[in-house]
Amino acid sequence: MQEHDVIARLSPYVRIAMTHIAPSNWSVSPRQIWDYELLYLQEGHLLVTVEDETYEGIPGDIFLFKPRQRHSIQVLGDAAISQPHVHFDLIEMPDSPDLSVSFQMSSHMSKEKLAWFRPDWMSEGPLALPSHIRLRQPKRFESMLLELIEEFQMRLPLYETSCKGLLLSLLTYLIRQHDLGVKRPGTDMQAIRRHLHSKWDSEITLEELSERFNISKYYMLRTFKKHYLMTPIQYHRQIRMDQAKQLLRYTNLTIQHISDHLGFGSIHAFSRAFKVAEGLPPIAFRTKSGPSSEEMNS
Repeated sequence: MQEHDVIARLSPYVRIAMTHIAPSNWSVSPRQIWDYELLYLQEGHLLVTVEDETYEGIPGDIFLFKPRQRHSIQVLGDAAISQPHVHFDLIEMPDSPDLSVSFQMSSHMSKEKLAWFRPDWMSEGPLALPSHIRLRQPKRFESMLLELIEEFQMRLPLYETSCKGLLLSLLTYLIRQHDLGVKRPGTDMQAIRRHLHSKWDSEITLEELSERFNISKYYMLRTFKKHYLMTPIQYHRQIRMDQAKQLLRYTNLTIQHISDHLGFGSIHAFSRAFKVAEGLPPIAFRTKSGPSSEEMNS
C-alpha cells in the first residue's frame, strides 16, 4: 500500500486503553506484538529495550512499540510506576476485534499467529515516529491520552467512533511535535536534567548546579527554561513532589518518614512545599488518592 493510500484509509481500532499501575518488581520479558502499543510513563522509571537500543525512561517519556519489533520492559528503583497505554491497529481490519495482545517472540508462535502481524506504517514516511520520544512539555499529550482512556473505559454510545478520532488527534499531535524538530537541548542541559532526577532525595541550589556544570546561572536559567519551560529548581521540585505522591499513594510510610526520605529539613517544610505544589497537605492527598482495593490487588 502506498503512503498516500495509508493516510487516506486511516481508521484506527483501539484494542486496549488503560492506566496500569505496576509494582517495583514488574517486568515484561522480550516479546513481539502484533499491533502497535503507545506507552506513556506518567510516574516512576523504566528500563526499556527496543531491538538493540536501551532507554532509561523518566516521567513524561513516550514509547511506541511497533508490530514485530522486539522489546522488553523493566521497572527501575523501588517505587511503583504509572503507565497509561493504548494498543491499536492503525487501520481497522476484519479480525481487529478478535486480536489479543502478544507476550511471545515470533520464534514461539504458530503459523496462524505469525499471520496476525500488522504492517508497520510508522517506521518510514509521513507517519514515522521513533520508538522513544521525549517531549519538552508532555502534559498536553498526557491530557489527550487520558481523555482517550476515559472514553474507551466508559463505553458510552458511539465510543468506538470517538476513540478513533481521539487516537488520530493524539497521533497527529505526536507526529507534528516530532516533525517540528524543536531543537533538542544540548548535552549540558540534558546532563543537568539527569542530575536533577538523580537528586530527588535532597535539596539543590542554582549555585551548586552552576559550580558542578561550570556554567553561569544566567545561561543555565535561560537555556534550561527554553527547553523545559521551567527553571531547574522548579523542575527539581516537580520531581520531588512526584516522588512524594508515589510514596503517599502506594506505601504506608509516615509523613515524617517521607519528609526525611526526600531530604526535607523538617516535616513542616515538606508539608508547606507539598501544599504549594498540589493545593492540599500530604495527609489530605493520601486520603483522597490512596489506591483502591482493585489497584492494590492488580
